[in-house]
Amino acid sequence: MYKRKIPIELDCGLDLAREALFGKWKIHLIYFISQGIKRPGELQRKIPGATRRVLNVQLNQLEAHGIISKKIYPELPPKAEYSLTDLGCTVLPIVTALGQWGDDHQEYLRRAIAEMQVGSVDQKFLIEE
Repeated sequence: MYKRKIPIELDCGLDLAREALFGKWKIHLIYFISQGIKRPGELQRKIPGATRRVLNVQLNQLEAHGIISKKIYPELPPKAEYSLTDLGCTVLPIVTALGQWGDDHQEYLRRAIAEMQVGSVDQKFLIEE
């Protein structure tokens, strides 16, 4: 079993929010679940860059933190659906605002990220020389 090397800090609201919401796909999962995409396979298709294992881990974390709930239907094959909890609904305006901020500044952000990636490649070559 995985054991953290650095202890979790829960000293302030930002620490708590980071622990509950940060993960490569958690914000995407919250958004897509809010849009009615509830089945794991549907979520996988909406986020093709994520492996099924990573999505399952992050869905389980969101469920453990009370942001989403999982309903398992007693049928064969088993069927599961996710939905936002009341707590999850309170974070939705923040997720939407983050998405809007990214949309509003996408030109600048794309350019800055591309320059940063080129810069890290340049630095790598400088170090190797």
